[in-house]
Amino acid sequence: MAEPVDEHLVEHVRRLSTGGHPEVGTVEPDLLLALFDAQVQSRHLDLAARTLQAQGEGFYTIGSAGHEANAAVGLLTEVGDPALLHYRSGGFYAARAGRHAREHPDAATDPVRDVLRGLTAAATDPISGGRHKVFGHPALNIVPQTSTIGSHLPRAVGLAFALGNLADLAPSRRWPEDAVAVCSLGDASVNHSTVQGALNAAAYLTHRGLPVPLLLVCEDNGLGISTRTPPGWVEAALGRLPGIAYVAACSPRPDRLLADVGAAVARARETRRPVVLHLSAVRFLGHAGSDVELGYRSQAEITADLARDPLLATAEHLVGLGVLTPAEVLDRYEATRARVAEAAKSVVGEPRLADRAAVTAPLLAPAAAPGIPPYDVPVAAVEPGPLTLAQALNGVLAEVLESRPHALVLGEDVAVKGGVYGVTRGLRKRFGGRRVVDTLLDEQTVLGTALGASLAGLLPIPEIQYLAYLHNAEDQLRGEAASLAFFSDGQYRNPMVVRIAGLAYQKGFGGHFHNDNSLTVLRDVPGLVLCVPSHPADAPALLRACVDLAEREGRVCVVVEPIALYHARDLHEPGDGLWTAPYAADPPVHGPRIHGDGTDVLMVTFGNGLPMSLRAARALEADGARSTVLDLRWLAPLPMAEVADLAGRFDRVLVVDETRASGGVGEGVVAGLVEHGYGGALARVASADSYVPLGPAAAHVLLQEDEVLAAARRLMRTGTRHGG
Repeated sequence: MAEPVDEHLVEHVRRLSTGGHPEVGTVEPDLLLALFDAQVQSRHLDLAARTLQAQGEGFYTIGSAGHEANAAVGLLTEVGDPALLHYRSGGFYAARAGRHAREHPDAATDPVRDVLRGLTAAATDPISGGRHKVFGHPALNIVPQTSTIGSHLPRAVGLAFALGNLADLAPSRRWPEDAVAVCSLGDASVNHSTVQGALNAAAYLTHRGLPVPLLLVCEDNGLGISTRTPPGWVEAALGRLPGIAYVAACSPRPDRLLADVGAAVARARETRRPVVLHLSAVRFLGHAGSDVELGYRSQAEITADLARDPLLATAEHLVGLGVLTPAEVLDRYEATRARVAEAAKSVVGEPRLADRAAVTAPLLAPAAAPGIPPYDVPVAAVEPGPLTLAQALNGVLAEVLESRPHALVLGEDVAVKGGVYGVTRGLRKRFGGRRVVDTLLDEQTVLGTALGASLAGLLPIPEIQYLAYLHNAEDQLRGEAASLAFFSDGQYRNPMVVRIAGLAYQKGFGGHFHNDNSLTVLRDVPGLVLCVPSHPADAPALLRACVDLAEREGRVCVVVEPIALYHARDLHEPGDGLWTAPYAADPPVHGPRIHGDGTDVLMVTFGNGLPMSLRAARALEADGARSTVLDLRWLAPLPMAEVADLAGRFDRVLVVDETRASGGVGEGVVAGLVEHGYGGALARVASADSYVPLGPAAAHVLLQEDEVLAAARRLMRTGTRHGG
């Protein structure tokens, strides 16, 4: 079925007359032709997407038709500028691929086939491997984004910050010294809180006088699906940001378009400050294939938009300057149509991802990055101890910063103050303010900065001050950090180690914002690694393991540190010192830890559950029952093979879970044991499905030691698998 925008362009070009522009052209004809070719390529790919969908062979129809002015950004930025593109940036992709081909003819990509393979979910798609239609390619320095709400902007701001301030810390420079981070978004996304937070962070950094070479391209078509953007709103929202320059590119006429875009690019590159490029666009073909625009727009309005077609503006200019005749414009247009159609036929039938293992491969442990040796435990300048959990964590952070010059610690209050609980105390004085960084008070910015620094080749170790604060920014982990390997087929990764002070049982301080006992949001993120160090003897090796996973496998690791155990020293009675330990130089560890050798009951636990279970085990011993306590340490993925193997030696297993009964860690452990065929007596104790109140009332909803002991005693009264 012919599309009106296609028919209108062909008919209009046929009626053009040569030499219609009185002014002399100021743009080189080759640049104009490169612009037009990229725009036409993008348009015909959008039309092909509709055809493929109708044939049942295409699976994505959110196109770039009407947004092809963004090809000018692809032409005028350097191929070495990292770009994070939203889903209507087809013109940019075509233009950058064309520029790359001209500069590197022996390594040229095939942008037509690239995009078609993404549309058809072919496993040969060079960026996602058939997992999603995204614009991305390592050779083009386009980092794939699946964001539809602007959630990639914090990463873009973080990348620009790293390019301007930290790039020399990386073992090798990934992008040129004058590189600019390029990021595109739609006008409707400007209203999203994530975008507003990123814009605020960019302005904040600029206000402090820090270089932030960032070009934000807002492609404004006046619509967010069916919701209209009020006239003048984008200009008002983006035109007065402190420290951020604003450049409007209102005309699709290529000489004016290229001049405006060139001015924005040059300003960002030369000043090393953020620039917003407000790019006027029009939306053709609706929001996506299923969108019926007549439900919210009049036919007259839709038809009137055809006159604003950016391809038509470029064609008119080429003809008016005498660069091409109308017939030559149409020949070029139809030749591209034929090339796209032929390529579309050839990709149909290419193999798709065949099974679950193929789909999830980028989430699993990849081969170690070449040239990255296993973690070598250095001789750290750390007091031998005995140390508390907080002191042990401080020591291993110093060790990592000392041994890895590209590592940096960042977060709220981590530098000058040394952290709310003193875990990062002294690190700024020892390693300097560039590597131990106080961020503004915004978790989204903390994680976005880490994401950008990671892309720049650094090893970020961001801190989230309290677990409950993570929920303000969890999509930066779920939708951005952990998904990057999946949607780039492992070609891009975000190695990082996120530290989070969390869990409950703080005395004299708390409420649900400081005593959050929910880990569900972290445990169900595909590919994310989660551990909980409970004892100071374990903390260094666990953090080393996370650093090793980040560096060698590009993993996103999260370390949740139990606040209530930070400064604990004793386990059973005052002065026993059993919750301290000498600083351990153990190598990285990736499994659970066994405490004790009793055979009557196995208690499986983690975090604050560890000391509770150890104390319950001592009380059971007075009853004549001997226990073993297993500290999981790793909560995602759960070490179920080891747990099931050990549980198989016991007639009774008690899962001690300080998180909530619904969605808690214990559910996963119990289910895993059942799936592994455990046949003994199995029980679970957990906290209530409740927020944590302030003061003594917290004890009513948090798992208590007497509950653990009572549950263990009930298990001891059950029979064994052998009838004992």
